[in-house]
Amino acid sequence: MTEIHTPTTEEVEAAASAIVDAFAATDRDRYFATFAPDATFVFHPEPARLDDRAAYERLWDEWVAGGWRVVSCESTDRAVQAFPGGAIFSHSVATTVETPDGLESYRERETIAFRTDPVRGLIAVHEHLSPAPDGTSA
Repeated sequence: MTEIHTPTTEEVEAAASAIVDAFAATDRDRYFATFAPDATFVFHPEPARLDDRAAYERLWDEWVAGGWRVVSCESTDRAVQAFPGGAIFSHSVATTVETPDGLESYRERETIAFRTDPVRGLIAVHEHLSPAPDGTSA
């Protein structure tokens, strides 16, 4: 019987940093490579859950076509909860984006669920973003 891998804190931190770094660079290909095709997404500004990576890719493409790009993205207050087969990563995130209307900045809290993959290591399977109340962290 094969033992199910429990990821280390360092592995989870590295996987989360890859997501944040790719997002901060508005690097579509690198960003979406960190998510499983069946990943789901819940973003507070969106009216409905995105039920797979392809739905989010279409939304991303609409944003970029409309003049959107990430200027900066900073991750703080990181927490890792690892378990056999995966992990939950949560953090506070400060993001600034450029839109046709100018710069917009946000403070949000984010949770990313990872599963272990024998070929790819940790892969994100769910991302949830919510607004951070003023003066709070993760």
